[in-house]
Amino acid sequence: MLEIERFSALFSQKEKNMYKQFTMELAGRTLRIDIGRVAAQANGAAFMHYGDTVVLSTATASDKPREGIDFFPLSVEFEEKLYSVGKIPGGFNKREGKASENAVLTARVIDRPMRPLFPKDYRNDVTLNNLVMSVDPQCRPELVAMLGSAIATSISDIPFAGPCATTQVGMVDGEFIINPSQEQWKNGDLNLTVASTSEKVIMIEAGANEIPEDKMIEAIYKAHEINQEIIAFINQIVAEVGKPKHAYTSCAVPEELFAAIREIVPPQEMEEAVFTDEKQKREENIRVITEKLEEAFAENEEWLEVLGEAIYQYQKKTVRKMILKDHKRPDGRAIDQIRPLAAEIDIIPRVHGSAMFTRGQTQICDVVTLAPLSEVQRIDGLDENELNKRYMHHYNFPSYSVGETKPSRGPGRREIGHGALAERALIPVLPCEEEFPYAIRAVSETFESNGSTSMASTCASCMALMAAGVPIKKMVAGISCGLVTGDTDDDYIVLTDIQGLEDFFGDMDFKVTGTHDGITAIQMDIKIHGLTRPIVEEAIRRTREARLYIMDEVMSKAIAEPRKEVGELAPKIIQIQIDPAKIGDVVGQRGKTINAIIEQTGVKIDISDEGAVSVCGTDKKMMDKAVELIEIITTDFEAGQIFVGKVISIKEFGAFLEFAPGKEGMVHISKISRQRINRVEDVLTLGDKVKVICMGKDRMGRISFSMKDLPKEER
Repeated sequence: MLEIERFSALFSQKEKNMYKQFTMELAGRTLRIDIGRVAAQANGAAFMHYGDTVVLSTATASDKPREGIDFFPLSVEFEEKLYSVGKIPGGFNKREGKASENAVLTARVIDRPMRPLFPKDYRNDVTLNNLVMSVDPQCRPELVAMLGSAIATSISDIPFAGPCATTQVGMVDGEFIINPSQEQWKNGDLNLTVASTSEKVIMIEAGANEIPEDKMIEAIYKAHEINQEIIAFINQIVAEVGKPKHAYTSCAVPEELFAAIREIVPPQEMEEAVFTDEKQKREENIRVITEKLEEAFAENEEWLEVLGEAIYQYQKKTVRKMILKDHKRPDGRAIDQIRPLAAEIDIIPRVHGSAMFTRGQTQICDVVTLAPLSEVQRIDGLDENELNKRYMHHYNFPSYSVGETKPSRGPGRREIGHGALAERALIPVLPCEEEFPYAIRAVSETFESNGSTSMASTCASCMALMAAGVPIKKMVAGISCGLVTGDTDDDYIVLTDIQGLEDFFGDMDFKVTGTHDGITAIQMDIKIHGLTRPIVEEAIRRTREARLYIMDEVMSKAIAEPRKEVGELAPKIIQIQIDPAKIGDVVGQRGKTINAIIEQTGVKIDISDEGAVSVCGTDKKMMDKAVELIEIITTDFEAGQIFVGKVISIKEFGAFLEFAPGKEGMVHISKISRQRINRVEDVLTLGDKVKVICMGKDRMGRISFSMKDLPKEER
């Protein structure tokens, strides 16, 4: 036994000596990273501890490039394990299912800043996995995973031009909070995530309660400063435990192929092919060029395999040169010009609200549905402050919107991300539950797409909400800016309202939504190694100018303010407040009472723990009846009250009346008629509805009712 204990102690000490531990103080809490302790077979692994939040971040890569692809196959996972918050998953299987919306959005925020830092000609499969094992409400696991992925990749042998770092900024009572807690993130006025390299900002994601542009820029660069401290810390880790980067097979297009293409298709011909405001015309021009080149290189199979990528890059160089050097956009617009705009409402009958917004060849139809609060989305996640979602925005992107054909397989990560961005844009202007006790769902259907459909979704959703009678506080619009850069930081062009081609071939997609008073959401993606501060400031200024124009000149002319009432076919809701102690009386044993009210009136009834009762229906008369029944049930009988009851039982000594489901009383035979009667049945029969007055408690302490003592005006 002694030998076993000695061996265990030696093994434990040896294991401890085998891994490295690194710590830094970050926003008042200790960030600890264990390297070499777990997941040794991954290319890189970081066992992250921030407070009591624990995330295992790993980076792995395949040995060889994937054949037949022209993109970098990066996969990012954020695995939410419910044991991390002491929960057992619901359902029959009692195990985690597909990724939640939060997991998808977190994976996207990790992917977007890191993808541009991998080599452009790298085609090996790479997976960044983040396993959430413990959650401290003071330290958000999403941030820990963002840092963990960057560290795991930086110390691995996978080619990567990092490190990069991420910081989150909240704002409570006008003060910035670095890496806020879950509660501060949920209830604050700012949810900002900023990723940086050692030189520049590479990703911005934000939701905000109408934050002014100057304040937002201040927050972005406050986060950038913190990121520099984290990057210095990561560099220390890499210097001590980082692996040499492995060699890889380059999938770059041969220069000889580019030279041969230019001989067959001169630059002037390619300019003419891409210079059109019609997407279909441009695609037809490129198809003709592709066929000509395939015919010319029919004997060279090696070139044919990468011809598609070569043509893509040729188009890219042509478009970038036209914009940067000639200030000439493919559709002929000025650098700061928005495409033709159109807005209309009520294009779909019988729905609760609808609107369509068109910008060039991008067209979104948004439909709003209203429902009682019982229809809110329940969330079974890692954040105790996020238990349900009242406003849901869903975005759909069918293949016909881009002239393609493929089966619909449900929303992918892109669709989920676009829907979340438009949702985040409108949340700050939604009315509170007390003012508007509805669950709200907005669905954006993409009819046509040629760039920035998420911003068109924001505009269409805002108008559809107003058309549905949702009393939003202010109008919200969104626009996207693009970027083309040259060889130096000062050589760049910012483009207002980018179309698909400028997005594909440009360096940035900077989306901003907001009201007249401030920003409500930002999403910035780039394909280069960061943005300088002047570029960020100009993009934010340009988007403000554009969104004000869209609201004032287009959206407000279709609908200037929310309608005063919800539509005829939308459910109506009456709210009353009852004593929380009476909730059980309204619900009844096993729901018997409330179900009886619903059956009688055809309404839906929601009751909160605080006693707020919402009665929802389309028939005003039945809704009023349901409210009356609830008020009767929750009212204590007092002398002088008058009720109408239904005879449900007759005894020798009197009749029992039901005033509301579960609320009954008795009229003694002596109190039925002003004349003497021998039998109750002489006056009453089952099912009769009669009016009675409460006489208070009798000598036995029972509540008594009378028909004969009704005032004359009530008989």
